Amino acid sequence: MSSDDRQVILVDDDNRVLGTAARSTVHTTQTPLHRAFSCHVRRSDGRWLLSRRAVTKRTWPGVWTNAFCGHPQPDEDPVEAIVRHGRDELGFDVDPSALAVALPDFRYRAVDDSGIVENEICPVWILEADPEARPNLEEVAALQWVTALEMDAIIDNAPFLISPWAVLQWKGLCEAGLIDRG
Repeated sequence: MSSDDRQVILVDDDNRVLGTAARSTVHTTQTPLHRAFSCHVRRSDGRWLLSRRAVTKRTWPGVWTNAFCGHPQPDEDPVEAIVRHGRDELGFDVDPSALAVALPDFRYRAVDDSGIVENEICPVWILEADPEARPNLEEVAALQWVTALEMDAIIDNAPFLISPWAVLQWKGLCEAGLIDRG
């Protein structure tokens, strides 16, 4: 099944399932609220993985963001969705025991320069791992490991370089005390 043929789970404001829709039809100027996830990867040396979205992506093409994001399939466990996306987007195996949900209630809505809307209930996960990524170039144009201080500086001085959800998530992770700047 191609990624555009996959379904997204449409939900109401209370995260109750309303139905599903093909991923290829959902991200428009009228994007309905749906389920997603974001995964941040922290290496054992404390560096964080940033990925640059492929320039062919429908939303925020070529923009840097957290390691990877995605949509769980109907009846798919969130951890299974993360494992699937880690393999499909970055070419590495995710150890479920190294995953932890960091911001379970994260939600955002953002509009990119073309008018396409992201509108997601999107729990944020942290993966503690030292992966050797082999990115799928249809999804990821480049990768970069950054320190927490480097990420702070990018967000403080040039937040437009980073996806709006990654900026909001980083601030939430900081507020939750999950970012070590040592």
